[in-house]
Amino acid sequence: MTPTHKVYIAGPEVFLPNGGEQMALKGKMALEHGFFPSTMAEDALDPTGVTPFAFGCQISAANEAMMRDADLVIANLTPFRGISADIGTAFEVGFMCALRKPAFGYTNTTRGYFERLSEDFYHGATRKDAQGVMRGRDGLMLEDHGMVDNLMLDGGIEALGCVLVQRQVSPERLLQDLDAFQECLRLARAHMDRIS
Repeated sequence: MTPTHKVYIAGPEVFLPNGGEQMALKGKMALEHGFFPSTMAEDALDPTGVTPFAFGCQISAANEAMMRDADLVIANLTPFRGISADIGTAFEVGFMCALRKPAFGYTNTTRGYFERLSEDFYHGATRKDAQGVMRGRDGLMLEDHGMVDNLMLDGGIEALGCVLVQRQVSPERLLQDLDAFQECLRLARAHMDRIS
């Protein structure tokens, strides 16, 4: 299929041992659906002679430039290093939503945010206070909106008329399985064809 739009591919894949391979595979899949894929920003940058902080700022600026140049984002929002999506990926989804560009997301777990928060973070040590508000043992309120992750992620994607796909995969494939990404590509292709 001839590519017609640029897609910014967001997610924590860069941290995986096979991150380059994973991103290359996602790029190939994007091309097959008619999208020019983004690449890892740091691949085009040279850290020689700069501090780690300055290099991090260069990567951040390069990613923002790629997002401004892209037509849409597809983000891997699978929980990463905790109960929520990778924080950098969450920023990127918010950035694209603020630009009013189509934002699609996916997660490789069907366990919702409240379930992960109450069971994984608080280990079931939650209770309702006198006003009926669910709180953790530290007194903090638990957010329960039946959403995949923080309400700003779900809400931002929903407000743009896009989709956040949920799949359940085996724990060892949590950050590697691309079936939900494939579904996002299909949905994004239909969406872009519809609005173009």
